[in-house]
Amino acid sequence: MAGGVGTRFWPFSRQTFPKQFHDILGTGRTLIQQTADRFVGICPNENIFVVTSPEYYLITKEQLPFLTDEQILLEPSRRNTAPCIAYACFKIAKKNSNANIVVAPADHIILKEEEFRKRINIALDYSIENDVLVTLGIKPTRPDTGYGYIQFDDSEAKEVKKVRTFTEKPNLELAEMFLASGDYVWNGGIFIWSLKSINAAFDMYLPEVADAFRIAQKHFYTTKEKEALDIAYPRCRSISIDNGIMEKAENVFVVLSDIGWSDLGTWKSVYENSAKDEVNNVIDAKAMLFNVEDCIIKTPKDKLVVINDLKGYIVAEFDGVLMICKKDDEQKVKEFVNKAEAYGKQFV
Repeated sequence: MAGGVGTRFWPFSRQTFPKQFHDILGTGRTLIQQTADRFVGICPNENIFVVTSPEYYLITKEQLPFLTDEQILLEPSRRNTAPCIAYACFKIAKKNSNANIVVAPADHIILKEEEFRKRINIALDYSIENDVLVTLGIKPTRPDTGYGYIQFDDSEAKEVKKVRTFTEKPNLELAEMFLASGDYVWNGGIFIWSLKSINAAFDMYLPEVADAFRIAQKHFYTTKEKEALDIAYPRCRSISIDNGIMEKAENVFVVLSDIGWSDLGTWKSVYENSAKDEVNNVIDAKAMLFNVEDCIIKTPKDKLVVINDLKGYIVAEFDGVLMICKKDDEQKVKEFVNKAEAYGKQFV
């Protein structure tokens, strides 16, 4: 899934160039490239499908040149993750109705890639043998209020555990209780299932979505696919796969995973997952720093940045926008984006 904008990571993540196409951590590979890389050994390149928006077609082809046009699925409009996943599943089903599917966001990082592959294979094996919907549950390290939580049944010592409840982004008190209980994990948005199981779930819980894509499916892999999608998408309400299916289904299981995961959804998460200097600065810039501590400095390498006497700030510049903001005030970034549009759409 590579169609989101990620406005909380503005000014780098923009409508014309969202964060999945950036090398956020300075590794030499963009987030979508890293996502594809970690499926080496799980599935061949010809079995990778990317769902994105038409405006990102060229950059997707540029960053993942092994993809054919049939592997790049272009949504005519954004309808959240349930229609996005339905499109991919119905398209794959037309070629292989017995396929097993891994759904992965294109803008997350996973530092323990071998452990990730192990967890995915455990989930795949279980989904092949059983009529289940599986998700990877990320072992929490702190009471974070920015993630959804999954409660699991820990009564049996199995690697794949029955899900009891989903909870969307709790308050701090509840998040602390979840962390202390030991039977909650973060919802990482990574799903594993057979086509048979997920299509049955769409039929039961989101029948209007299933009907829309079942009608469109006859035109997939033809010149009429775009026209069929233009009819199908308006028939689908905007709803996440979590709200639409995972929170309602009775056959949901979770594989507990310690894979070095982060959704890199905010500047705070970038700071936490980046290398720091001796005074806790994250520096991705050509910079001269004097008495600067606990900052994120991310600016173009063709500019020299000189900063004096600064502590706890984000200094970020990309494509004509310079943002200087306290790290503790990063929740204001969405407000900045909304107001920046008045100066021109090119800035958002």
